[in-house]
Amino acid sequence: MAQQPQTQAVQPTTSYIKGDIVLFRNVERFWLGKPGHTFVGRVERSWRHVDTGKILYDLTELGSLSYRAGIDPDYMRPLPAADAMHDIDTAPLSETNTGAMTPAAVAWLRQHLVPEVATLPARR
Repeated sequence: MAQQPQTQAVQPTTSYIKGDIVLFRNVERFWLGKPGHTFVGRVERSWRHVDTGKILYDLTELGSLSYRAGIDPDYMRPLPAADAMHDIDTAPLSETNTGAMTPAAVAWLRQHLVPEVATLPARR
């Protein structure tokens, strides 16, 4: 009888520090098809679980500012700044048509390249 080859899941070895921005998926909500299973969070702290010895993380969910404790890093992925800024970094600045740029790149350029307009104080 031929034996089936055993496969082994590859565990992510990423460690996170306070302030890192991550994507988290609540695996139970995900597999049950419930809404709100994935969110962007900021790492607040890490700690070792007394019983399992596994490193867990506490996150702040950025959409609602909710605190989430004991997050398993197997269900977290880093959201690197380079990925978030890629559209701006690669914006085709030589193009006269802003339609060639993503909305985020156009918004950033407008914020940083357009001179600020002086506003008058509100009338009393």
